[in-house]
Amino acid sequence: MSRIGNKIINVPAGVTIEVSPANLVTVKGPKGTLSQQIDVDITVEQEGNVLTVKRPTEQKRHKALHGLYRSLINNMVVGVSDGFKKEMEIIGVGYKAANQGNILELNLGYSHAIFMAVPSEIKVATAMEKGKNPMVVLEGIDKQLIGQVAAKIKSLRPVEPYKGKGVRFVGEQVRRKAGKAGGKK
Repeated sequence: MSRIGNKIINVPAGVTIEVSPANLVTVKGPKGTLSQQIDVDITVEQEGNVLTVKRPTEQKRHKALHGLYRSLINNMVVGVSDGFKKEMEIIGVGYKAANQGNILELNLGYSHAIFMAVPSEIKVATAMEKGKNPMVVLEGIDKQLIGQVAAKIKSLRPVEPYKGKGVRFVGEQVRRKAGKAGGKK
């Protein structure tokens, strides 16, 4: 039994969902429009402001797709109504972040600055306050795209375990190692 797939999706006011005969689900809301192609075996039914995702059999493949597509549709509904936001902090001496439009400039301790073009669907904001770590904030309606861009930014300078320098999400716990001096006792 798929516990995620069996959950209902509550559709907030102002959000409309259309399912085409080819199983293309389109979600429109106040923040924008998203669409996702659904597998032909999975059915999506709407009754009032409640959406349910159903599978035809109890096969392992159908169970997996059931939970997957329910989560994808739910993320689309939340995205067009509320939106998603990822906050990242850059920790390290001399590390900087700045943006001009959707071009992100990062100084991450390399001999050169890194310029990254962020997709136009995502809003980028940077903050550099004195006494605090530089911040990069990504906002948009597509959760997958925001996660992918955030992972790309994080991969430019992953957090190292000895001093904790690098790019991390706000609130992320990093396991630290003792180093050479920690082993001598």
